[in-house]
Amino acid sequence: MKTLDQERRAHHRVHPARPAHAERTEPAPAEPSAQAASSAQAASARDAAPRRDADAMAVAAFVLGLLGLLVLNVVLGPVALVLAGLALWRGTARRGRALLGLGLGIADLAVFFALAAADSTLSWSM
Repeated sequence: MKTLDQERRAHHRVHPARPAHAERTEPAPAEPSAQAASSAQAASARDAAPRRDADAMAVAAFVLGLLGLLVLNVVLGPVALVLAGLALWRGTARRGRALLGLGLGIADLAVFFALAAADSTLSWSM
């Protein structure tokens, strides 16, 4: 009576140039450092998206705050304040630009209130 191992060998013919153990090659497991590097890349890719969003918010706050000094300061000022605050809260790399957007948003509202006080109305009149 044949054992299970003998039956397997009988069904699997081995090339004469190769030893029997060469048939059972398994793929080598990935190195832990390669797995750690790929997981670190995945984590940095996930963190990069919010960082880009925060950077874009900082730039938008600056542009809208600057534009708000000229037109629609009652709308663009608060929007610049909110965007600059969110960008700073999310940890933007463009911290200076977010702070400028914050300052310009405050200046927009100051200009609006100064014009409203001088004109005694909340509307623009030329």
